[in-house]
Amino acid sequence: MEPVATKPLGLNGRTYRLPSRPTAVICADGCDPAYLDAGIKAAALPTIAGFREHGFYGLADAAMPTFTNPNNVSIVTGTPPSFHGISGNFALDRETGAEVMMTDPAMLRCPTLLAAMSQAGVSTAAITAKDKLRRMLGHELKGICFSSEMAASCTVAEHGIENVEALVGRPKPDMYSADLSLFVLDAGIRLVEEGRAELLYLSLSDYVQHGHAPGEPEALEFHRALDQRIAALMQLGCVVGVTADHGMNDKALPDGSPHVIFLEDLLNREFGAGAVRVICPITDPFVRHHGALGSFVRVYAKHGAAPSELARAVRGLPGIDQVLERGAAAAEYELPYDREADLVVTGNANTVLGSTVAEHDLDGLAGHRLRSHGGRGEQRVPFLLSHPLNDTYRAKGNSRLRNFDIFDFALNGIEV
Repeated sequence: MEPVATKPLGLNGRTYRLPSRPTAVICADGCDPAYLDAGIKAAALPTIAGFREHGFYGLADAAMPTFTNPNNVSIVTGTPPSFHGISGNFALDRETGAEVMMTDPAMLRCPTLLAAMSQAGVSTAAITAKDKLRRMLGHELKGICFSSEMAASCTVAEHGIENVEALVGRPKPDMYSADLSLFVLDAGIRLVEEGRAELLYLSLSDYVQHGHAPGEPEALEFHRALDQRIAALMQLGCVVGVTADHGMNDKALPDGSPHVIFLEDLLNREFGAGAVRVICPITDPFVRHHGALGSFVRVYAKHGAAPSELARAVRGLPGIDQVLERGAAAAEYELPYDREADLVVTGNANTVLGSTVAEHDLDGLAGHRLRSHGGRGEQRVPFLLSHPLNDTYRAKGNSRLRNFDIFDFALNGIEV
């Protein structure tokens, strides 16, 4: 279908050219740069390695906190959380006091590029591994939007497509599998082959990265499969952009047990029962691989202590990276002030933070070392383009990049 609009599209303070050829942006969930370094060293990533000579191979900063929802929404809006409003996977609603999943499109404060492109007549598809993202990615999108998780029950009315398992040629994958991500990529490839998508956003799962360190056989196998699918998209004539929502670090002690500070327990012991409520924004419906433990938590003062007193009690604890009160956190991390806690605490690259021991089920780790994310230690992510950049964007590539610059580079920055 020819786009109705032909002029560049203005959105959220940026201007985007409509795609002149199929364009696919991949959010490789949890793809710490170390995975690509290990894969290239093992000769497992010939396509991605080739970007160094024939495309663009750089690093960018993810949005804080380095969790799935805020970063995916940043990527599809081209903005930080302070602009789009999604500041975690899980949050406390200050107005109602309810603890909620941040998956409701009503929480979005700006339109997505996917919606805008589809409304301009560009055939657009968004495919994600987990269904938790689908509603926000598909908000006002006039095209195809579905998840691997729910691939067996897609309808034209709700998802813009049906018979997805037949399209891909296999049943929907298990939620805790590498194939959850590969299914997303294979579906995207099929849509391009059938001429059903000119602009694609393909958002993967970090199941492999939570369970396996760079260089381990399972990690190499998965990233080799990712590389092969990128090659397939390029063979179909696509411009491919690749970035990530966050990196990944080992969060275990030398004996293999999780290196965790249960902050709500600690502060309530010091300031009295019920003094604080700690919210872990990493929480989502699928926590088996990380036990809802990440390196970024929000602390709400209930009674008995001011935020400044709470901050003093936390600063200096082994494993703590930063402790910021509400205004400082909103400013430094580009977060919406009205949705921010009294205190934000981040752990260092080897430390996760929890609420109470009772609230975190670690049985799902089954003896595996905890690998997780959320803090500044997981902010550096890959920023890759399959094709050479034009002069303007080659210069931009030498400055600080954000993962949510990727659509700008993929649509505006490629030599034509």
